[in-house]
Amino acid sequence: MHLAQRSRLQGISLGFLAGYVDTLGFVALFGLFTAHVTGNFVLIGAALANATHASIALKLLAFPAFIVGVAVTRLLSVAVERRGGPALRLALLLELALLLGFMVSGVLAEPLAAEPGALAMAAGLFGAAAMGAHSAISRLLLAHLAPTSMMTGNVTQLVIDTVDVLRGAADGATRERCVKCFWPLLGFAVGAILAAFAYLAVGFAALAVPLAILLVLIALEPARLPA
Repeated sequence: MHLAQRSRLQGISLGFLAGYVDTLGFVALFGLFTAHVTGNFVLIGAALANATHASIALKLLAFPAFIVGVAVTRLLSVAVERRGGPALRLALLLELALLLGFMVSGVLAEPLAAEPGALAMAAGLFGAAAMGAHSAISRLLLAHLAPTSMMTGNVTQLVIDTVDVLRGAADGATRERCVKCFWPLLGFAVGAILAAFAYLAVGFAALAVPLAILLVLIALEPARLPA
């Protein structure tokens, strides 16, 4: 596969995955953002101000779970790269395992009560850790792509570059940035929409979709680096 095609596939696939998982977590787990730490802080503040404490513990615990996902991915990638191994493949496998934990815990927790029980809490923490790993992979191992889980920066850059294109001040690098930001943004938006309908249809089993995406991406990565 050509490098540009591979990058486009990775960008749109991982963007779709992030939008899908974040939306499913929000719909299913009492407004939890698995990939959006800032959003959880906002919701915690709003809940405290309105004296509605339901699910605050889950949102508070999601932050350290996200950090653990980032930290473990960093340590794994450093250890594997020192040995010349396939760091991206193994990091994606870690994200796959965490997302599988998210799905299994969620399925076992169904039907959800008005307050998150132990299994629902576990599902949320697995989801946050998985998206921590996802964010770390984007920064550490796929830095040539636009971010695939945080879209604010992509939208800002895309608008800036589009304005420059329209006013005739763009160069080749500007157009490349437009393309680089567009595909993850499109994937995220489509994933977010589909996840809401998928969860309403089949519950946490809908997480089979991002698991399948990760399996494809892992299969495309070499099991070992060429000597």
